[in-house]
Amino acid sequence: MSAVYNFCAGPAMLPAPVMAKARQEFIDWQGMGVSVMEISHRSKEFIEVAKTAEADLRELMNIPDNYHVLFMHGGGRGQFAAVVNNFMGNNGRALYLLSGQWSQAAAEEAVRLTSAEQIDTIELVQHVDGVKTVQLPTFEGDAEKYRYLHYCPNETVDGIEIFEDINCPWPVVADMSSTILSREIDVSRFGLIYAGAQKNIGPSGLAIVIVRDDLLTLPSLPQAAIMDYRLARDNDSMYNTPPSYAWYLAGEVFKWLKAVGGVKAMEAINSRKAELLYQCIDELPCFSNPVATNNRSRMNVTFQLADEALNNAFLAEAEQRGLLALKGHRIVGGMRASIYNAMPIEGVEALVAFMQEFSARHSAVESRTA
Repeated sequence: MSAVYNFCAGPAMLPAPVMAKARQEFIDWQGMGVSVMEISHRSKEFIEVAKTAEADLRELMNIPDNYHVLFMHGGGRGQFAAVVNNFMGNNGRALYLLSGQWSQAAAEEAVRLTSAEQIDTIELVQHVDGVKTVQLPTFEGDAEKYRYLHYCPNETVDGIEIFEDINCPWPVVADMSSTILSREIDVSRFGLIYAGAQKNIGPSGLAIVIVRDDLLTLPSLPQAAIMDYRLARDNDSMYNTPPSYAWYLAGEVFKWLKAVGGVKAMEAINSRKAELLYQCIDELPCFSNPVATNNRSRMNVTFQLADEALNNAFLAEAEQRGLLALKGHRIVGGMRASIYNAMPIEGVEALVAFMQEFSARHSAVESRTA
């Protein structure tokens, strides 16, 4: 069987070695004769899984000691609500930076849980001659004005990534669901980082929260106990039964990432993958990308065909080649290749080779019919 490369935006592909190990251990984990998903989350065996996963993540991201690492329910959308409920209290205010669909969704959830008067927003994306570019304003003002500033460094739908650090007087909250562990960051610049697992960490249903301890002194709103960061901290993320199999797989992904050289090595690979694909898009007349060069996502490469009538043919032929899930999000259309950590460079090379061949064939047809 020829290789299959899954470019799905999420749930996304997992590293092949992790999947192979999980398959081997699925019904007999550590010689116990049962699966890891069948044992108690309070057993000494699973507690060791949890401790190792946290220690490995702390090492990979160089997380300072004054930050708590929580393994939570609900994915990224769950954290849209949890951030508000944990930090806003009855009279708090927050600032949301809008750069695409997911930052917009987070802001809408914040308004739903509080009021429009408590949430300020700034639109970051400008359209200049059909090109999307991000302009970060200067953030100044009273340090007490906002409980936090929220933004999404990587927008999966729009293929937009913000590489600059946010400098402001307020704690920075970042939705890193689609960019965590893809490049090095300074965790100490953030008050809180959260990430749904289903892109660079593991299967869906799990969320990672990295929160500075002083934020846990902020007043909270009434909320479900399982989304309370303080209860999660005090109970080692096991106030109730956690998504234990997802936690186990996340831990295996962290081990894999350490084995391939850590985040620094993965960033170099990711840069190369993105460079290959964007170069192909820019060089071939059949394709185009609407995002300014310095804001192009390394994780989610969006592109359009010059002739939209060829979209279905492109997708069908790609699938025949084992290049799956390239259809763009329904809101923006076109194509999208999500090339998270688990996507090997061979997958991007296979996609580029197909795009070159597709463009050559259809350019030849256009020349004959012109």
